[in-house]
Amino acid sequence: MNKVLIANRGEIACRIMRTCRRLGIATVAVYSEADADALHVAEADEAVPVGPAPAPQSYMNRAALLVAAKQTGARAIHPGYGFLSENAAFAEEVAAAGLTWIGPRPTSIRDMGDKARARDIAAGAGVPVLPASKTFEGEDMAPVMAAAETIGFPLLVKAAGGGGGIGMRRVDTPDKLEAAVRATHGQAQRAFHNGRVYLEKFIRRARHIEVQVFGTGDGRAAALWERDCSVQRRFQKVIEEAPSAGVSADHHRQMSAAAVALAKAEQYHCAGTVEFIADADTGDFYFLEMNTRIQVEHGVTEMVLGIDLVERQLALAMDGPTDALLSSPDPDGFAIEARIYAENPAKKFLPQPGTLENLILPTGMAGVRVDTGVRAGDKVTPFYDPLIAKVMARGTDRPDAIARLTAALAATRIGGLTTNLAFLLNTLRHPEYAAGPVCTDFVETHLDALVRVPEPAP
Repeated sequence: MNKVLIANRGEIACRIMRTCRRLGIATVAVYSEADADALHVAEADEAVPVGPAPAPQSYMNRAALLVAAKQTGARAIHPGYGFLSENAAFAEEVAAAGLTWIGPRPTSIRDMGDKARARDIAAGAGVPVLPASKTFEGEDMAPVMAAAETIGFPLLVKAAGGGGGIGMRRVDTPDKLEAAVRATHGQAQRAFHNGRVYLEKFIRRARHIEVQVFGTGDGRAAALWERDCSVQRRFQKVIEEAPSAGVSADHHRQMSAAAVALAKAEQYHCAGTVEFIADADTGDFYFLEMNTRIQVEHGVTEMVLGIDLVERQLALAMDGPTDALLSSPDPDGFAIEARIYAENPAKKFLPQPGTLENLILPTGMAGVRVDTGVRAGDKVTPFYDPLIAKVMARGTDRPDAIARLTAALAATRIGGLTTNLAFLLNTLRHPEYAAGPVCTDFVETHLDALVRVPEPAP
């Protein structure tokens, strides 16, 4: 494999290019009309336009992507995360075109993409699952109400084909259930073309723990430790840690074994993440979902384990020896990632498109890694996720990592648009966060304090 087309944009495209460049693999970028001058275009060896700004007409235009690969002589496609990364039909089309898909097999994408089916597979592999209902189309409410009475409140209404926090609503009382089901059904139908929903027990004091796995597709798999992703807004992660300070040695072994059992049962191929909800009071954990792609927060795992997950993906795609791909070093220190977004935390984290008139990121600071896909002068458009950068810091322990990340974010300067930078700093400085791992309701509980202080002055 001497040339890879990256079917993505922004920081993940730039990050994949970085590893390809180190390995001597040429890269092909694709871009929409809105991204003609984007950083990922400038950093690639070749770049091909694939359509107008809206993602369905460009980055999710499967035919245009395959034409771009053929035109440039790319032999493989790496989908990154988001867009088509978990699209089984595209993975099949890539293989049918004689190209290598750098990701899991289409069967695994389909199995894990259907959240209800994924639960059944996990349970069959001996992985603990939360009490949940069958799936509903969202029209006849009688069976939904009956299932809710069995599960009990509070509960979550979830889209069977959802992911990334999309298509999920918490319901505390029976009188709110019908509206939540109908809203989730509609959102799921629009976002995933799959309106089925199901009910799942809600854990009041929960932590979101995920285990990084890697499988070689032959029934072998390894767990590459865990990450704590409990700091979330709107069910979407903003700060992630590796490893999790809230997971005991026993629970680490149990979670890792459960994640590996699922990956083996699925004959999983490539990198993936098995996500769990852990009860902060009991330590019990339950399967949430499996993401069949490289994860946004994979960098903190790389920092503490001293590995390159994209390199492992590429090595597996090139059919090289597989034993080394399953090695799992012990963590060296502790790492935390903060996602800087162009959004307004005080207005329900509403995206804030605009021009990055000034951008100074903390590159070069000791123990700090910055992954970004933008430069000063670039635009954050309304067409895509408003991520500006992922800033990661590794320390000898959690307090040291917090201190390093706090210093890195304090040294960051962003002008021209509103960001969540102050929100991130307030989170890291909050006494409850500093004291130890928090629960998933941390942001909701402390929102006023987290958004109160204005961003640092330039």
